Amino acid sequence: MSTATERLQLPLPRPNVLDLAPLYEVLRREAPIAPVTTPAGDPAWLVTRYEEVRLLLGDKRFGRSHPSPEEASRITTAAVQDGPTGSYETEEADHARMRRLLTPAFSAKRMRMLSDHMERLVEGYIDQLTSSGDVVDLHAGLAYPLPVAMICRLLGVPESDHELFSRLSERMADLTIGAEAHTAREEFFRYMVGLVETKRSSLGEDVISDLVRAQDEDPSFDYAEMVRLCVGLLFAGHETTVNRIGLGTLFLLTERSRWEALVADPDGRVDAVVEEIMRLGAPGDLGLLRYAHEDVDIAGVTIRRGDALVLSINAANRDASVYSDAESFDPDRPERTHLGFGHGAHFCIGASLARTELRVVFAALAKRLPGLRLAKELDQLEVRATLTGGVAELPVTWR
Repeated sequence: MSTATERLQLPLPRPNVLDLAPLYEVLRREAPIAPVTTPAGDPAWLVTRYEEVRLLLGDKRFGRSHPSPEEASRITTAAVQDGPTGSYETEEADHARMRRLLTPAFSAKRMRMLSDHMERLVEGYIDQLTSSGDVVDLHAGLAYPLPVAMICRLLGVPESDHELFSRLSERMADLTIGAEAHTAREEFFRYMVGLVETKRSSLGEDVISDLVRAQDEDPSFDYAEMVRLCVGLLFAGHETTVNRIGLGTLFLLTERSRWEALVADPDGRVDAVVEEIMRLGAPGDLGLLRYAHEDVDIAGVTIRRGDALVLSINAANRDASVYSDAESFDPDRPERTHLGFGHGAHFCIGASLARTELRVVFAALAKRLPGLRLAKELDQLEVRATLTGGVAELPVTWR
C-alpha cells in the first residue's frame, strides 16, 4: 500500500525528544495530507507540509467546533484537545470576543512592562540553583516556576495553588490514564469556579477579574464558557513555555558550539535563538486539531464536512522546501518565519509572553552560567507521557 493511501497510526514514533519521526519527511513529499488513525482509534487527516498547514490554520472553512459534535472523531484519550470545542453556530463570534477581551492583557507593550519583574525572578531562581549543589534540576528550579509565576500574576491566580493546578494539568494532558484525565478536567473546572466566585466580591486588575466583569455585562457570554476559558489560559499559559525552556536548553547544550555562540553575545543573539527554539522545538507528538465545516478539495484529497484534521506544526516547521537545512538548529538561518505560535485568527494570544520569558531566561543563563552543561545524556532524560510532551527533568551542572 502506498504512503498516500495507507492509514497510518498516530503518534509516529520519534527517536528522541528533539527529533521527529523520519516518516514526516516522506509524508511532506508524497502525501502532505494523509489518512491516519488517531490515538483514540478514530479516522483523521494528518497535514504535514508547511504550505497546507499554514493555509488551513487561516482558513475559516475549518474550526475547533464540529457541526455534529457527537459524531466527531476523537484525537486522544487525554482531556486536552481531544475533540471539538465551542459552538458550531457561534464559534467565530465567540473567538472574536475572546481576542477582544484578552489582547490588551497579553500585548507586547504589557509584556515589556513585565520584563523587569521577570528578570528579577529569573535572577532569584538562578541564585537558588547555584547555591543548591553541583548538579541541579533546571526544570524544577527555573523552567517550571517562571512561567507559573508569570501566568499567575497575569490571571490573578494565587501562586500558592501552583502544586494543585500543576497536578491537574499533568493529569488532564496524560495520554495513558484514560477516563482519569477527564476526571481531572472536571476537577480543574471546579477549582476555577471556586476561584472565580472568590474573586467576584473583590475584583482586581487581572485577566480573570476582567473576564468575570465581561460575563456579568454580556448575557451571550456563557458562564461555563468563561470558566473553561480561564482553565485553558492557566493550562496553556504555563505548560507550553515550560516545555520550550526545556527543549531550548537541550538544543543549546547538546552541541557545545551553539551554547558558546550565545554566551559570546547573549543580548545580540537571544532573539534569534528564541525564534529557532520556537521553530524547531517540538513538545508534542500530534498537532493542532481542526474540523472541516464544509467539503474542501486540497493537495489532491477531498476533505468532507466534519472530518478531523491534525495540523502538524512540528512537521511544517521542518519543511525542507521552506527552510535550508531544515532539521538543523541554526539561529543564523535566513528564514525568519515559523508556525510555532500558529497563524491567522488563532495566532497564539500569549506569543509575546512566551517570547519575553524565553528571552529573559536564555540571556540570563548565558550571562550567569557560561559553563552550563547537561548532567545526563539526552536519551537518559525522562520524557513526559502527555499531550504536550517535553522533559520531566533537566539535570545540569556548570562547574
